[in-house]
Amino acid sequence: MKISAKKIALIGVFTALSLIIFIVEAQFPTSGIGGIKLGLANVATMVAMLFIGRREAGIVLYLRIILAAAFYGTFVSFLFSLVGGTFAYLVMCLLMCRFDKKQIWVVSAFGGVFHNVGQLIAAGFISGTSMVITLFPYLLISGIVTGVLTGLITQRLWFSSLRKYSLRKE
Repeated sequence: MKISAKKIALIGVFTALSLIIFIVEAQFPTSGIGGIKLGLANVATMVAMLFIGRREAGIVLYLRIILAAAFYGTFVSFLFSLVGGTFAYLVMCLLMCRFDKKQIWVVSAFGGVFHNVGQLIAAGFISGTSMVITLFPYLLISGIVTGVLTGLITQRLWFSSLRKYSLRKE
């Protein structure tokens, strides 16, 4: 796997941005239901997916998860982020090429929902109970709402003047 110097630099920039967004967002209180938060760091992952590629976006995602856990997390938070992030990433990779760029928000909503599905699976595994499934309706709604929000932000960035810096061919 050969990656150009430009892509390596952009991976670093997007990783730093996503980590900064994660740290800032971590300062705000989460909801009492399953630790629901906006997930704005996903904007950097999705923008990376659009501007430099899916594989590189995966690198950005996993670097952020590892660095966030190293600086601010626990093994449990790392596991939740890893499983939820992987589910969301895989779904968004599958859907990004199937939806028009004016529907990035739809792809992101699916990503938000599947992030929460992954976290429910991790919670069930960690707790050893299937009772965590009772959180699914709340997490479904929050995944859709937060996914649409991050998707609209990503979509706005794609259709901005920044798009001329994209390394991907359309």
